[in-house]
Amino acid sequence: MIFNQSELDRFDTAILEVLAKDGRISLTELASRIGLSKSPTQARLRRLENSGVILGYRAMLDPIRLGLDHVAFVEVKLNDTRETALRAFNAAVAKVPEIEQAHMIASHFDYLLKVRTSNMAQYRVFLGETVSTLPHIASTSTYVAMEAVKETVLAETT
Repeated sequence: MIFNQSELDRFDTAILEVLAKDGRISLTELASRIGLSKSPTQARLRRLENSGVILGYRAMLDPIRLGLDHVAFVEVKLNDTRETALRAFNAAVAKVPEIEQAHMIASHFDYLLKVRTSNMAQYRVFLGETVSTLPHIASTSTYVAMEAVKETVLAETT
């Protein structure tokens, strides 16, 4: 089921806002914060989960504290953009843990990857040994992030 913004009422929106900030909140506290009793809050929560609006609950990890503070954005140009080549590239990218995000782009290149490693030396090896071996790679260009000014995580699927 796909929801339009207009199909989510103020209580649904409030549930999503509270859970986005604190996914470990108790049902009783959630109900109190949104101004509904426990039963209707639970029913709404279950509906949002069952419809796929809420994908799951997980711990958010600090990559800096885990020693993964080198972020690079990689433009990827493919040598083949037929559907089978795109599927092969997508499947290969999905298996690489250092690639946090991969987006197909309508531009002079085909994909933009967000890659996280511990340092430039590790990134250089990763680029040469992993990215360059992905299917249908024609060329890459790397942009190194100096600072994350804003990062918002709505949800992540695995």
